[in-house]
This record gives sequence, C-alpha cells and structure tokens, in this order.
Amino acid sequence: MASRTGDLVSPFQPAHQLDLDALLRYASVNVPDFPRSPSKFTISQFGHGQSNPTFLTEAGSGAAVKRYVLRKKPAGKLLESAHAVDREFQVLRALGDHTVVPVPKVFCLCNDPNVIGTAFYIMEFLEGRIFIDSKLPGVPPERRRAIYRATAKTLASIHSANVDMIGLGKYGRRDNYCRRQIERWAKQYTASTAEGKPASNPKMFQLIDWLRQNIPPEDSSGVAAGIVHGDFRIDNLVFHPTEDRVIGILDWELSTLGNQMSDVAHCCLPYTVVIGQNKHLDAGFEVTGIPEGIPSQAEFLDDYCSASGKPWPAKVWKFYVAFALFRGASICTGIYNRWLLGNASGGERARYVGNHANELINFAMDFIARKSVLPEYPPSDAKQFGNGNKIQNVLDERGRFVPSQRVLELRNKLIKFMEDYIYPNEKEFEKLAQSDARLTIHPEEERLKEMARKEGLWNLWIPFDSAARARKLIFGEGPNSITDGGHDLLFGAGLSNLEYGYLCEIMGRSVWAPQIFNCSAPDTGNMEVLLRYGNKEQLEEWLIPLLEGKIRSAFAMTEPQVASSDATNIECSIKREGDSYIINGNKWWTSGAMDPRCRVLIVMGKTDFSEAKHKQQSMILVDIKIPGVHMKRPLSVFGFDDAPHGHAEISFENVYVPAKNILLGEGRGFEIAQGRLGPGRLHHCMRLLGAAERGMQLMAERALSRKAFGKFIAQHGSFLSEMAKCRIELERTRLLVLEAADQLDHLGNKRARGTIAMAKVAAPNMALKVLDMAIQVHGAAGFSTDTVLSHLWATARTLRVADGRDDVHLGTIAKLELQRAKL
Repeated sequence: MASRTGDLVSPFQPAHQLDLDALLRYASVNVPDFPRSPSKFTISQFGHGQSNPTFLTEAGSGAAVKRYVLRKKPAGKLLESAHAVDREFQVLRALGDHTVVPVPKVFCLCNDPNVIGTAFYIMEFLEGRIFIDSKLPGVPPERRRAIYRATAKTLASIHSANVDMIGLGKYGRRDNYCRRQIERWAKQYTASTAEGKPASNPKMFQLIDWLRQNIPPEDSSGVAAGIVHGDFRIDNLVFHPTEDRVIGILDWELSTLGNQMSDVAHCCLPYTVVIGQNKHLDAGFEVTGIPEGIPSQAEFLDDYCSASGKPWPAKVWKFYVAFALFRGASICTGIYNRWLLGNASGGERARYVGNHANELINFAMDFIARKSVLPEYPPSDAKQFGNGNKIQNVLDERGRFVPSQRVLELRNKLIKFMEDYIYPNEKEFEKLAQSDARLTIHPEEERLKEMARKEGLWNLWIPFDSAARARKLIFGEGPNSITDGGHDLLFGAGLSNLEYGYLCEIMGRSVWAPQIFNCSAPDTGNMEVLLRYGNKEQLEEWLIPLLEGKIRSAFAMTEPQVASSDATNIECSIKREGDSYIINGNKWWTSGAMDPRCRVLIVMGKTDFSEAKHKQQSMILVDIKIPGVHMKRPLSVFGFDDAPHGHAEISFENVYVPAKNILLGEGRGFEIAQGRLGPGRLHHCMRLLGAAERGMQLMAERALSRKAFGKFIAQHGSFLSEMAKCRIELERTRLLVLEAADQLDHLGNKRARGTIAMAKVAAPNMALKVLDMAIQVHGAAGFSTDTVLSHLWATARTLRVADGRDDVHLGTIAKLELQRAKL
C-alpha cells in the first residue's frame, strides 16, 4: 500500500538538530503568508530517502496549522559538488513557474549557514501518497497499470521541458553527459573507498572500463539532451491522495542537463534489481516475475517513448542500465561512508548500503553479459502491424518521426473534419471574399469554429509549457493543476512542436482551415507574446478573447519607408508622456487588420532612439478603435486581398495608449520578438507541406482524368518524371521540417536556428515547385480561382519574404557552417 506523505516522518537524527528559533524568525520574514506569531511551531524529519536531510514543519495556532517542507545540506565534510540545495531550488522554481511538470512550489532559499548551520530551502507540503515498494503491494492490478503509466508520462513531461525557454539553458553541459558522469562517480567511488574507509571492489573498475568503451554515440553531441532528474523513481513521486496521477516530483539533488535516457534506465531498475531496506537486494521483476497489473519493462518504455517522442532504445539499453547500476553502487558507497561518519540522513537504515553497493556491481556485470536485454521493436509496433497496414503507411510516409497514438487520433479527426466541412465550404468562403461584402464574416465560419471546439480541435498550436504561466496568472492555478472545467479547452491539447507539426500540415491544405481551429497567423504569434510576456490585466483583456476566438489581432512591425527585415531600421516612435505613450509612424503589411473582428494591434516601435541598437525597440498593445489609428488602404498579394482577413497600411498619428499596455518594459522589443518566434517559427513551413500535398492530390486527379494528345496526362512519361521529382522534394522537406520541430522541442530556438533556417528556405521553394507543376497540369484553369492552386501558390511565394527572406536564412546557415569549421 502507499504511505501518506505526512506519515513518513521519524524522530530527529542527532546529527540534524536545528535552531528552531532562528528558523522561525527566518520563515516568518521569507515565506509568503507564513502564520504570524504561531503558537505551534514543530519540526520532524522525513525518514524516507538517503539524500539531503528533509523535514516537515508545522506552524499555526489552534486548528489553523500550515505545513511546509524544509530541505537542507547535511552537516560535516561533504564530497565536492554534492548536496547543492541551491540547484534544487533553481530547477524547482523554473519548472514550477514555467511548465506543467508537477513539482512542489518553492518559497525561499537561504544560503546563510548562520541560520540553521547549512544552506536550505522551504517549499510547499504536498498531501498525497508515496509508493515505497515498486511492486505496489495491496494495490489492485488495474490501478498498478495506471500508476506506472502515470510515472512514464511524468518522466516524459520533465524530458519535454524546453530548458532555454524556462531559464535553465545554463543549468549544465549537454554534451558528453554519460562520459563525464562515469568519471565523476568513478572519482567519488575512489574517494569513498580510500585508506581508512570501506574497501573497494575490483569488479567496479572492470565495470567502469566497460562503460567507458560502450558510451552511445548520441551522448557526445548532446543533441537529445535536456533536463535530467538524476534519481527519478516511483518512490520519489507524490501521487494524488485518491487519483492515480502524479502531483509532485521530489529529490532533485542530482538534477542537471544531459542524456535523458539515463533517467529512464534508472527508473526501470526494479525490472533488474529491487532496492529495498533489507540487508540484501532482491532480483528484479524480470527474474522473480512481474506483479499482476504492472507493465513489462518493454511496455513501460513504450509508454514513455510514445509520450516523449524518444526513439526505441533497444540498441543502447544495455549501456544505460549498466550505467544506472554503476552510479547506484557509487552513491551507496558514499552513503555508507557517511553512515560510518555519523551524518547519513537515513540514519540506521544506511548500515546496509555497503552491501547494496557490491551487490549492484554484481547485478551490473551479470546484466552486461546477457545476450539480449530488450525487444528490437516496441510492443505497440507489433500490435499495430498485427492489425493490418494502416500504421505501416504512416511509418512508410514519416520515417523515424512516427506520431504517437494520441496524435494519430487527433490527425484522423482533423482529416475527417476537413473533408466533411472545410473543403465543401471553400467555394462559399471564396465567393464572399470576392464580393462587395468581402469584409464581413461568413456565418458558416463561426458555426464551424464552435464545432471545432467541441471536437477538441481548438488552439492545438499551444505547447503545454507556454500555457502554464497564463493558467497561473489568470485562473490562480498552480503548475500542477489539471482541470476539466470550461477554460481547459483554451490552452489546447498540450502538444509539442513536433506533435503539432503533423496536425498543422493538415490545416495547410486549405487557406481557410487554420482560422477555423484558431490556429492562424498572426493570432498565434500574438497570443504567444501574451502567454509569455503579458501581465494578468493584459491577459484578461486581450488573451482570453483571442483564445476564445471572439476577437482577432494584427502585428504591426513592417514599415514602407525602410527595409524592415532589419528591425533596427524601424522609425515608428513610442514616446512616454505621463501615464501614456504617444505613437507616431506608418506601418504596412499589417496582416489581419482589415478583419472586422480585429481589436488589438501589437505595435513595434522605438521608445529610446539613443539607446544601444537592440535596446531601442519596444512592443505595445494598441486598441485598434482608439483615435489616431487610420487604415490608409488594403493591400493585395498577387491580386488576392485575402478578405476578410486582409493586409493593411496603417498610420499612427499622435495615438495615446495607456502606459500599462507596454509589454514587458521599454527596450525589450527584440527579446519579445525572439520569444514570438518560438513555436510559431515553423508553423508556416508545416502549413506549406499541407499546401504541397493538396497540390499533389489535385495534380494526380487532373492527370488521371484529363486527356491530351490521345492519352491521359498520367500516361505521359514527362509528367511521371516531374511528378516523381515533386514527391521526392516534398518528402525530403517534410523530414527537414520535422527535424527542425524536434530540435526546437529539445534544444530551443537558439540551438535549433540553423535547421529552422534550412526549413524556412526549403519549404516555400518546394511548395512553389509542386504547386507550379500542379498549375501546369491544370493549364489555364490553374491560373483561375476555380481551383485553390493559384491562391496556395501566391501564399507560398509571399512566405519567401514574409517568413524571413531567403538570403537572410541562407546567411544564417552559412555562418553556422563556418563556425563549425573553426572549432
């Protein structure tokens, strides 16, 4: 059965006595809403765990008692770099403030040893369940499966966090993680078994040599690196008191950036060895038998890989498990050494860990001697192939980027919606756009939006980490909140950029589709700005209506009189005067501004022309209805004015805007611009894949139904050759776009910028080639609005400028290539 978190306390260890008066004084000042002058202030020690000493603190008066958790460095001489509670605090704060990874809320960090003797931090107490025994005794089989699945998904949520976006980009080195860890723990093992300490085990050095010779190639590059918890296992998770979901991840002492598969192997150790509190360790589930309801190791890994998008690790699994066992042996040796010195946080339970260290070494040597340790393919592949060829087609089309079952379900639902409602209405939407009433909204559009929301196809573009901050500000939800209320649909399905890519491509098959699902530019980029940088008042006034699809927005940056691809050229002024800013300037190609639903503009201008070149610009929210905002004229793209959306030239003449509308602060415009180009950096490329697929489809249908010179176009050799070349270009570009999305998820904007630039050059040029061929096959009809081809072509050609000029992207690619050559 599970243990309640509050029941895991035990009497104080003599080495960990604290100055309660000093602690009370500190907490009263530094912990928000700490009880004033509490009549009760008690502290007891958590007995579970062998790491940094952890305490339950209770403060209050009468029945009103609040509970907190204090975690501190151990006293005495410590190994170098060990027990860094300041790093624990840093990662918990970043994840708690910016992601939906379930972690306790941290309140304060104290590095002053004069308070209680060592550094410490205070965090919230989570009332829930902890499963000490990985076999889950006393838990019904069906709930065991749910608990293990929740564990896999929670680990995947950690590994999906974008460290660059949440301020952890420098939390550790990303390359050569396992190599460095082997050397670190080998050094600490040697230090813990030096003269006068426990004797070393010769097999440990054989294991170290094997690990050094078998480090997987991906470890050196750090391409797939991210947050590593370092000690992720089921008894470091707090589950909801009654539901089988994780509400908190504990013990971040060993966290860093690095090779995330090491976390996965550590979590899977119970399948190889069960580490308990007995004198000797037990063989794992794969030897003794898997308890009923608990998934096999392969099934658990399949759940994790599906949730995280990681490849199946069959070829490297032996290394990672052996690495986990080696590291565990080194840690146990260090704990046993601290027990001999009298300062092990686990007290008397630590007396057996010396035996555990040597047994872990034996388990590791036995494991690496095994011929096979994991099936070649995940169980889900076997099940899917057994059911026919449907998934095989996806594998054939997508190569190694295989969407998860959840994404496949959304994709199939989206395709059906497009076929049932979008394609049949394209002619109606186009007819209105060409009429005198072009700047009005077709009533069918609003009906389809409501249907899309009910189908769960709404705001799919929003990554889960982007939503966390807004949820907290608007609804007062902590980062651990899981809601089923009315506002959960506002924040999409919590997809990664890669996952959204499979869906965004489908929307790109029609110029009308993205807005039906509230996934169209420039609204997505503007909502991203507000999600990341808006304050609560700005979110309530502008973000909520945008997320609900009640209003539209526009982004005003480009100016007619300067080359705006270099944003330092911008001349629009935003001048502070009292409680207002006064805006003067001209903007054009302000897409979306002609839409009657457009209510807010994000305007980029200069607040200080004397500042450093990249500190002059700021962004501000402007109500499009206020005096001084003048729509000078609509602009057309190759004859298409894209009504009712439209592209406008706008003048700002002494436009007074409340000072509270400034985003993030003066001089932060470039910083916001980079954030705005977060998930949205690849949306146009994804949609272009869909446009090209639509072109291929129409091209094939025309070739199979139209005769020229006595035979169908599809029977002409020249056509077959060109069509084949189009397919090659499309598939090659799709892989590049998906790779860029995957890098964006795991490496962040900066490190993925080279691949993103390649995708931004390749996608529009590929789409233009495919659509040009489709137009050619259609003859004169291809130039008309009788098909969607001319509109799709015009959009694709525009994006070679609107999504960044080709020459700018090519310059980025070349500079990065030269930098690599210099290394």
